Amino acid sequence: MPGWHPRCVAAPDVNEWLTIPDLAERFGLPLGKVRRLLEDRYLVAIRVDGVLKVPAEFIEGSHPLHDLRGTLILLGDNGYTDEEAVEWLLGTDEVLGARPIDALRAGRKAEVRRVAQALAF
Repeated sequence: MPGWHPRCVAAPDVNEWLTIPDLAERFGLPLGKVRRLLEDRYLVAIRVDGVLKVPAEFIEGSHPLHDLRGTLILLGDNGYTDEEAVEWLLGTDEVLGARPIDALRAGRKAEVRRVAQALAF
């Protein structure tokens, strides 16, 4: 992708960040179970001002966005750090013609994962 390299990321432009306690309240779960969602790649969190936070766009109602997990696993398998994965998901992708997170929300899971897979080459 011209102009973008997975090892050179800037802080993503996010309208709303949710902390782990915010997620626990929203999901109605204990903190340990929210941390387990992060460990199991249902969500991804990055440090913002020293605090682990998740972009609110990764949440759908009172649970993680359903199609996010497979994409996070794929990006991780391709060597992306959590910061790089968040940056890619929230940045505009020329092939998709949209931000990958928006394409996932629109039901374009296969297309997003195909593009993510191609990033490894």
